[in-house]
Parts: sequence; C-alpha cells; structure tokens
Amino acid sequence: MSRRHWVTLALVLGVVALFALPLLFGAPSDYAGTDSLATEAIEASNPDYVPWFDHVFSPGSTEIESGLFALQAAIGGGVLGYVLGRLRGRRAQRETAAKDDVAP
Repeated sequence: MSRRHWVTLALVLGVVALFALPLLFGAPSDYAGTDSLATEAIEASNPDYVPWFDHVFSPGSTEIESGLFALQAAIGGGVLGYVLGRLRGRRAQRETAAKDDVAP
C-alpha cells in the first residue's frame, strides 16, 4: 500500500472518529446552532431587544430545515466537485499537449 493510500485512510478514520467518539463517550446530544445560542444570549442580556428584521422564509419544521440545509450542502459539494474535476481535466489536457509537442 502506498503512502498516499495510508494518508487517505488516516484522514477518513480521523473524520469518522470525530463523529463517533462523542457518541461513544456520551457527549450531550443537544446540538444547537450558533444562531439559536446567540439569540438566547441576547434575550437573556436584554429582554426588550427587538430584531431588526424577520426571516424571509421560515420552514414549517426542523426536519424541513435540516433537509434544506442538506440540499444546500449537496449542491455546494456538487459545484466544488465539478470545479475541481474541470481544473484537473485542464491540467491533464495541458500535460498531454506538452508531451505531444516534445515527442518527435
């Protein structure tokens, strides 16, 4: 197995450990986003606080909100994969053209 494969395996295991270890050691499962934590802190320090604006769209449930967030992440991942694939393809094409120019 090459060094590249070992590094890839170590990175994948590291990511899995980041998610698995807190679950195994009984970390609290009440995950809250920074938006809700900031809102709670503001309301605790200033009960008369009035927000500057309201949400443009408010999903009907947390499941819908999670689904939309996952969709956003999937679209972003797809765009990132497409761009990286195009860049790699361009580099491969340039290398092939350079080899063809050098060959007699």
